[in-house]
Amino acid sequence: MIDYSRVLSRTVTEMKPSGIRKFFDIANTMDGVISLGVGEPDFRTPWQIRSAAIRSLEKARTRYTSNRGLDELRREISCYNLRKYGVEYDPMGEVLVTVGGSEAIDMAVRALVSPGDEVIIPQPSYVCYEPITRLAGGTPVIVNTKAENGFKITPDELRAAISEKTKALILPYPSNPTGAIMEREDIALLAEVLRDTDIMVISDEIYAELTFGGIRHTTVSSVEGMRERTVVIGGFSKAFSMTGWRLGYALGPEPVLSEITKIHQYAIMCAPTTSQYAAIEALRSCDEAVEAMVEEYDARRKIIVNGFNEIGLECREPRGAFYAFPSIRKTGLTSEEFCERLLYSKKVAVVPGTAFGESGEGFIRASYCYSLTHIREALRRIKEFLNELEFEKNAQK
Repeated sequence: MIDYSRVLSRTVTEMKPSGIRKFFDIANTMDGVISLGVGEPDFRTPWQIRSAAIRSLEKARTRYTSNRGLDELRREISCYNLRKYGVEYDPMGEVLVTVGGSEAIDMAVRALVSPGDEVIIPQPSYVCYEPITRLAGGTPVIVNTKAENGFKITPDELRAAISEKTKALILPYPSNPTGAIMEREDIALLAEVLRDTDIMVISDEIYAELTFGGIRHTTVSSVEGMRERTVVIGGFSKAFSMTGWRLGYALGPEPVLSEITKIHQYAIMCAPTTSQYAAIEALRSCDEAVEAMVEEYDARRKIIVNGFNEIGLECREPRGAFYAFPSIRKTGLTSEEFCERLLYSKKVAVVPGTAFGESGEGFIRASYCYSLTHIREALRRIKEFLNELEFEKNAQK
């Protein structure tokens, strides 16, 4: 009988499963669960996008596109990025359409990282960066960002993490899970540290359209000296509520994009054709739909942040994405214990902060891409849970 422990890649078998999916999978086996766990918009994909996809199918546009994606879509991505963020990319050589932002991140890391290279990763951050770096043979160098700094990586932290082996820095802002953003002055300070190096930046900007309080997103590549060293990751899942359409893109200097495209050719061929036609319409005609969704997220953001603070869980104001990251340290429970007990006792699913790195200990992530009714009920149950924890503590005295 085959010994799979000898067959399977050690790098893969040593990877931990996603901490996000763990609690989502448990919640799916239970009735009556209120989930704030998964970052998936509850809005329907706008009708004009769905209609464009239907039209493409009616016209039998179901063949492979070019490896880089439809010319028309790449032009629209370039125009959209210029219109929104002020940076122009050549659609023929500096834009690649991918299967979601996740593929773009994976391909960018693989194109840049050789075995032994180091990749600087601020945490808490999205779960994929560290394992993808290891799969490419690289060494993750974790920078544990701090709540008192708004979970932003600081110039001093970046400088301390750089070595002669550093190949890339991942900048995951707006942040999943913390909701932190990097403003222009923040990026400019990092640019000063990077200016005389050959370090590349992979800037995951999948939540770029989702910023609040009158603050507009600043793309990293728009800051002086950063365009030539930055691969920007974007996509349609979050802002356009197109998670299942699996469409993203990478923007960057042609010498880097051509190598990323080479990997994409062998691994993927091309992104889904129907989704590409839908995305053209999204970029052309859905600004108002996106603004309406952002306005609703903002209302939910205020409710959930105020709600957590009112029930005694300190929660900083998230300024981007659609996640709150309250502290649960006052309970004396670890993040994992808090989430497990809350799920089984009150049927509320949230994600432990440790799913996003060790510096997430003492926090939980709660998504507010759910209805206000949903959010209010979750907060009510969490308040009950906290009251019961307090009663237990008093009984033990």
